[in-house]
Amino acid sequence: MTATPLHPARRDVVRGAAATAAVATVTLTPFATTEARAASTTGFLHGVASGDPLPTAVVLWTRITPSADATPGSGRGERVRVTWEVATDETFTRVVRRGHVRTGTERDHTVKIDATGLEPGTRYAYRFSSGADVSPTGWTTTAPAATATPERLRFGIVSCSNWEAGYFAAYRHLAEHDGLDAVLHMGDYLYEYPTGEYGAQDGAVRVSEPAHEIVTLADYRIRHGHYKTDPDLQGLHAAAPWITTWDDHESANDAWVGGAENHDPLTEGRWRDRAAVARRAYDEWMPIRLSGTSALGDGTQIYRELTFGTLADLRMLDLRSYRDEQASAARLGAVGDADRSITGDAQMEWLKSSLSESTATWKLVGNPVMISPVTFGAVDVEVGEALREMGGLLPPEGIPYNVDQWDGYTADRRELIDHLADQAIDNAVFVTGDIHSAWACDIPKNVGTYPLSRSVAVEFVGTSVTSNNLDDILKVEPRTLSLAVEGAIRTANLHVKHLDFDRHGYSVLTLTPGRAQMDWYVLADRTQRDSSARWQIGFHTLPGHNRVRRAWYPAN
Repeated sequence: MTATPLHPARRDVVRGAAATAAVATVTLTPFATTEARAASTTGFLHGVASGDPLPTAVVLWTRITPSADATPGSGRGERVRVTWEVATDETFTRVVRRGHVRTGTERDHTVKIDATGLEPGTRYAYRFSSGADVSPTGWTTTAPAATATPERLRFGIVSCSNWEAGYFAAYRHLAEHDGLDAVLHMGDYLYEYPTGEYGAQDGAVRVSEPAHEIVTLADYRIRHGHYKTDPDLQGLHAAAPWITTWDDHESANDAWVGGAENHDPLTEGRWRDRAAVARRAYDEWMPIRLSGTSALGDGTQIYRELTFGTLADLRMLDLRSYRDEQASAARLGAVGDADRSITGDAQMEWLKSSLSESTATWKLVGNPVMISPVTFGAVDVEVGEALREMGGLLPPEGIPYNVDQWDGYTADRRELIDHLADQAIDNAVFVTGDIHSAWACDIPKNVGTYPLSRSVAVEFVGTSVTSNNLDDILKVEPRTLSLAVEGAIRTANLHVKHLDFDRHGYSVLTLTPGRAQMDWYVLADRTQRDSSARWQIGFHTLPGHNRVRRAWYPAN
C-alpha cells in the first residue's frame, strides 16, 4: 500500500517530483524474459506455487500456456487437461497423490487445486504436466499436526514488491534460507500504476506490462502474469508454500470499502467493479483459499487462520475490504471516531475470538498496515479523551504520522489492545508490511504513559522488497537525512525500538518455544538483479514479556 500522510498523497508527491522526468529521460530496460520464455512460447511459463498449508492439505498452483497466443488476459487458447502430482522425492518415483483438472480462458488458463490426504509436517515435491509439457518441480511443506510441538518454525516475511522499482533479488536470497516452513507476503504483491509513474528514484528500472494503469480484468491478469515471469519470484514460489494477503496495490492505492485514492470513477468506472475484477485475478493467480476454498469464485474473504501445531497460529487480516475512508487533514479528529473502522465489525469479532481461544505459544497476526502508534504529542489516553470531550480538536492519542494505518482508526486499535490486556493474552506478535521500512516495536496499553505502562504485544515490520523508501523518495544517500527523521520519531514514540527508513530486502521470523525473533536482511542495491544481501539486525521477544529486545546474532 501507499502510506497516507497528513499532506498530499504519496502518489501526487512522487508524480510532482519525478514522474515526468522519469518517463522522458530514463533508459528503460526491455521486457525481462525468463529462461523458460526465451526457450519456448508454450508450456508452464509462469512457474509453480503452493500455499495455505494445512496439516493434511496444501494449495497447488500453476498456469499453462497451451498456444503462443494464449497469453495472460488474452482470452485466447483452447481448454486443456493438466495433470498434477505430489511425491516424497524429487524424481517422482514415490507419488502419493495425483489428479487431473481442465482449464481454459474462463480462468485465464490457471490451475489451482487442494492436494489433500497428505501427512502433517512433511516436505513434498510437486509438478504439473500437459501433453509433452512438464512444469518445473516445486517444493512444499504441510503444517504440523494440531497436537505436535515443533522445535522451530521459520517464516520468510516480504511485502511491497514493485516490478519497476528494482529486481527481486530479495526473493532469490530468501529462497536460499534453510528450513522455511512458509513465506508470508504481507501485501502489495504487485502494483497497479502505469509505466514510469512509480518506479525507482530515477524512474523505471524495468517496464511493467501492460504499460497503462490496470483497471479491467484483462489488465489485472496481464500484470499478474507479467510479475510471475520473474525468475526470482518463480524460484521463491517453488521453494516453499506462501501465505498471502492483499493490501491496496493489488487493486488501487489507498483502497477502502467505497473507493481508492488512485481511482477516478469518471474515467475508470465504478469502484466496486474494479475491486471485483482485481480480486478475481488475485483468486486466479495466487495459491490461496478465499472463503476457505481453492475453487474460484467461492467468495472474497481473505482473512483466515492457519495453525502450526501448539507452537504458533497465524491470523491473516484484510484491512482494505471493510475499512471506512481515511481521515483527511481537515478532519484530523475523526481518527478516533468510534463509528469508523479499519477491520469491519465481523473481522474484529473474529480476530478477538481467535486470540482469546488460542492455546498456541505464539499468536501471530499477519497485519497489512502498521498497528503500533506512530504519533506526536500523545498523552495519557483517559486525559486525551477528556480533552477531546471538552472541545479539543486533536486526536486523544496524538497527531498521527500516517492515517492509512491503524493510527487513522484508533477506536478499533483501542478495542483490540484493551481486549489483549483485559483477557491477559500474552505472546501476540504482529507481523506487518506496507510502510517500506523496518520497525521493531512494543505495543503499549497506554502510549501516553509508556514506558511506565505495560506493553500488551509486539510488532515486527518488514521493509519493502523494492518499493521506494525515504532516501529513494528524497533522492539522498542512505543513512543521511533519514537519521534525523528516525530520531524524531523514536524520541516521540519511546515504544519504537528499531527504525530504518532506507533499506530494501526481506525478513525471517524464527519461532521456538522460548523465543520469537525477527531478522532483517538487506540488499546492496535493489536495481541490480545480482545484488548481494546481508543480515543487518535482529530483535526478539520472550514468552510472557510482550516487549522486544535487541538480538546480536541471527536466529539458529
